[in-house]
Amino acid sequence: MSVVTTSRPLSLGKAAAITGLVAGTLDVFAASGINGVPPTIILRAIASGLLGARAYMAGIGPIWLGTGLQIAISILLAAIYTMVATRMPVLWRRPILFGLLYGLGIFIIMNMLVAPLSAATPRPHVTLVWLLLNVAAMLVFGLIVSLGTARLGARLAAA
Repeated sequence: MSVVTTSRPLSLGKAAAITGLVAGTLDVFAASGINGVPPTIILRAIASGLLGARAYMAGIGPIWLGTGLQIAISILLAAIYTMVATRMPVLWRRPILFGLLYGLGIFIIMNMLVAPLSAATPRPHVTLVWLLLNVAAMLVFGLIVSLGTARLGARLAAA
């Protein structure tokens, strides 16, 4: 007896959710390692974008807020890439190049625009090592999103 399996294409939303969740989770752990602090401190730092210094003084609530924000932002970033890739198939065909560019773009926007406009505290002490490690983390984030999207593109094309 043989078992027949079919591979149904992923929806755009599901692909964005999966790649965003994976990339966002790894991003928290990368930030934890880069900064030498537990992931809960990274999640409090994310929550401090809305709460300011209170994110470090309250109970577990800011950790959950930081988790929710990280997941939401990561899925949104993955959804943006996925939607653009449906209109520009070159992003599916060249996922490494465009993933690296996307990751670099995310790093620039988050550090030059989003973080300065937030209530986040404390501000990181930027050194060359910090900069290189954080850029590398965002490059990996971009690659996870682009490679996940490329896989989706192949599955959609085959469907």
